[in-house]
Amino acid sequence: MSQPRTIRASLFTTCIVDQLYPEVGVSVVRVLRRAGVEVDYPEGQTCCGQPLYNSGFTGEARKLAERTLNLLDDRAFVVVPSGSCGAMMRVFYLDLFADDPELQARARDLSQRVYEFTEFLVDVVGYEPATGDQPERGCRVAYHPSCHLLREMEVTGAPQRLLDAAPGIERVDLPDAEQCCGFGGTFAIKYPHISEEMLADKVAAATGSGADTLTACDMGCLMHIGGAVSRQKLPLRVRHIAQLLDGESG
Repeated sequence: MSQPRTIRASLFTTCIVDQLYPEVGVSVVRVLRRAGVEVDYPEGQTCCGQPLYNSGFTGEARKLAERTLNLLDDRAFVVVPSGSCGAMMRVFYLDLFADDPELQARARDLSQRVYEFTEFLVDVVGYEPATGDQPERGCRVAYHPSCHLLREMEVTGAPQRLLDAAPGIERVDLPDAEQCCGFGGTFAIKYPHISEEMLADKVAAATGSGADTLTACDMGCLMHIGGAVSRQKLPLRVRHIAQLLDGESG
């Protein structure tokens, strides 16, 4: 009888998780291990370069991107709990190194090994949440598909599939779900008034959905939305999808 293959993956934790939401990284590792994945954490990882790239500082972004290539060259799978950072590594590194055939070839190779967290669980591992993953109490969850995850990485069904399979979670429809929350990294700083209006629409949609919890695959979006929820003292929890799959509902 053949033994199931061992899947090994390296976690690229992202700046925002590392610096502001380390509990999300802990949940990511727990869920991956529960799914039978051997997880390692490449030391020396830093920013993927996206904020610099988006702001036009391509020279500085290239330095960070090349550092990331060097760090991840020999990794079989790279799991990123963010569609935003995942898109930078899978899609935009190819543009960043367009004038350097050697580095672009390495970037193309990396792009085939980079997976967003839920995408990896569904498409590579074939993971289904089990009864033991059930939150302490049931929750009604609305899912916000972040822009880069949806439009650049083209992950359209994996998060919803995991939420639908997870015991104790009832997924409810989020009106205008594919509408941007208004964060967009530096966009929220450069164009605060536009960002605030987009944010107001997203919060109104979430609170009107009947959900008690809003989830997404990107802590940038959730930080932005969560800030408004906190300021308005709204009865809505904001959680990364890894936290829900890890059994956290409160």
